[in-house]
Amino acid sequence: MLEDLFNVVKTRFNGTSASAENTEEKDDKAVEIPKDMLFKCPRCLNVIMTDELVKNLKVCPECGYHSRITAEERITLTADKGSFIEFDKDMVSKNPIDFPEYESKQEALREKTGLKDGIITGECTIRGERCVIGVMDSRYMMASMGSVVGEKIARAFEFATENKLPVIMFTASGGARMQEGIVSLMQMAKTSGAVAKHSDAGLLYIAVMTDPTTGGVTASFASLGDIIIAEPKVVVGFAGRRVIEGTIKQHLPDDFQSAEFMLEHGFVDMIVERKTMRRNIAHILKLHNPCKCKEEK
Repeated sequence: MLEDLFNVVKTRFNGTSASAENTEEKDDKAVEIPKDMLFKCPRCLNVIMTDELVKNLKVCPECGYHSRITAEERITLTADKGSFIEFDKDMVSKNPIDFPEYESKQEALREKTGLKDGIITGECTIRGERCVIGVMDSRYMMASMGSVVGEKIARAFEFATENKLPVIMFTASGGARMQEGIVSLMQMAKTSGAVAKHSDAGLLYIAVMTDPTTGGVTASFASLGDIIIAEPKVVVGFAGRRVIEGTIKQHLPDDFQSAEFMLEHGFVDMIVERKTMRRNIAHILKLHNPCKCKEEK
């Protein structure tokens, strides 16, 4: 209904502007409807006001689809206010295989997003529980895992191992970064090795899969959590659906690679809605740290 209204209003404005141009107001610009005023859910196609979506933590009120949010928004929703201390803030990627226009594309993304690469890592508290946190941001080259993303994740786990802290990683990625070739693929082994050392030290790692978690990220550190959580209805997988169907010559279930499918088949431990994510993570942290009893803030 809102979408129909939007189209009608837009047509009227454009029509009015066209009439004005044919008379005395040829220099007047057409009235433009802000592009970000309405949000159309990619799952149920429901159209709602963007302000209402933001108030609902960017979750579709009709179907419960959890839309993508920025790393800054995720940290604000998860960490205690003022507790986040960022690691490796100024680390940026080089161009190890001289991929054409790679540097210029990254410069444009840094200016547009304010990010240095596809992940933010740091230390914070969640309801008083100290931990290391990493949040991938799909705005930066689909949060693909290049040398900087892999290095920041490995360093975060190394810091957590040294300081005996749990790690929470929010994953959202298209996989390995093709612009860095074999260097990107090496990050799978590096991050997995850092996770293994953290695990050998008897420390907790919680992986939270958000939309989408695919490719080399799924095939490495994202799948190695002691507890794996997913947001509702998000995409979790390795290769694309069409690639798999073309390889095995079989039709896949309609809900294949959804969080619910992964939960049913044991790949995910629980599905948690965004509005209760912080509380659930805090409960898990307290459960695995029984000697440190604190009042919930």
